[in-house]
Amino acid sequence: MKRIYTSIDIGSDSIKVVVGEIIAKRLHILASTCVRSVGISKGLIVDQSMVAKSINLAIREIESMLGVKIDKAIITVPSNNRELKIVSSQVKVESSDWEVSSNDIVKSLKKALDNKIEKERELVTIIPIGFSLDNKEGIKEPLGLIGKKLGVKAIISTVPKRNVYSVLNVLKECNIEVVDLALSPVGDYYMAKNKDLDSKLGAIVNIGSETTNISIFNKGIMIKNSILDIGAKDIDNDIAFVYKVDRSTARYLKEKFSVSSKKYADTNDNYEIKTKNEEKLIITQYEISEIVEKRLIEILKIIDKEIRLLTKREINYIIVTGGISELAGFGYIVDNVLGHKATPLNITTIGIRNNKFSTSAGLIRHFSDKLLLRGKEYSMFDEKNEQELIATKKKIMNISNDTILSKVFGYFFDN
Repeated sequence: MKRIYTSIDIGSDSIKVVVGEIIAKRLHILASTCVRSVGISKGLIVDQSMVAKSINLAIREIESMLGVKIDKAIITVPSNNRELKIVSSQVKVESSDWEVSSNDIVKSLKKALDNKIEKERELVTIIPIGFSLDNKEGIKEPLGLIGKKLGVKAIISTVPKRNVYSVLNVLKECNIEVVDLALSPVGDYYMAKNKDLDSKLGAIVNIGSETTNISIFNKGIMIKNSILDIGAKDIDNDIAFVYKVDRSTARYLKEKFSVSSKKYADTNDNYEIKTKNEEKLIITQYEISEIVEKRLIEILKIIDKEIRLLTKREINYIIVTGGISELAGFGYIVDNVLGHKATPLNITTIGIRNNKFSTSAGLIRHFSDKLLLRGKEYSMFDEKNEQELIATKKKIMNISNDTILSKVFGYFFDN
């Protein structure tokens, strides 16, 4: 069975959709798109119908690329007012030969949730910290091992019910079945994840449009998280104020003309604009980059302060992502403000070579890992769409059709 998944990242500024296939534990992108979102403020849905229209637009673009219908997806949930809690449980291994099965793993995770979630909150995800088998602890993958009692220690993420049900209602309106939910920092981490990071303590920072998400990860597990009301739109507002232009023009100038630091700006590169008063104005790349740099430094200083508040322990790495991190020279500013342990995320996966896709692409990797832990195989595409997708894929990737997807027979444990 081929493992093909769709992920939708619902952001205040844009909707990102990625369809990817996991082959030999590597993510291969089949299609991706990013469309402007409407109806979302600071990560929360405020106009359901407008958000549904934005998602439908993105889905139609993906469907036209692949030639198949998208009706299942992994979805991001707003992490506003999220809570993290450590839980644990122990269960008896069911099989007569004491070999740990996927059912034993699922049972241990379900039992760990007993009476752990308040009525006004919903579970988003449960991530195992480690398993134990009889007297042996520190096991990461217990599937197939021998023992009588399986224990698990995990961290659960919960959010207010509104965060979850607002998203579920929108996706229902879009006729998309939600297969899994996740918080965006988990996706960002999984896009940067490697064996080195999995052994260290660090911070993942996503500078969004209206908010900045800062998460502390210890050995691959998110242990702290904070959301700041600062983001890339603050730069747009600065440009709009200085040059007396509307925000859409300011955004265009930021993304297409400016660089992160005046150090890398060309003093001879000019751009003519019209102000709100219809006055012509010529600006230089050096001038606008000075505005961008000033605000970026302020944002990064606030981030640095917040990281120090979240943990007193020594940080081994800081990885910064988000669309703004694609600006030329961003790494120079990050290094100057946050130090040599900090670096922008560098996505090299063909089809999504832009940090704005870090959450959506990373959540596919995370979902695949969840399935692997539980010993499950699953694809979001049934046999009806399978042949059409393979025909389309032949044009995208040089992969033979000798391994046909088998029909999906059910999901693994929801969370």
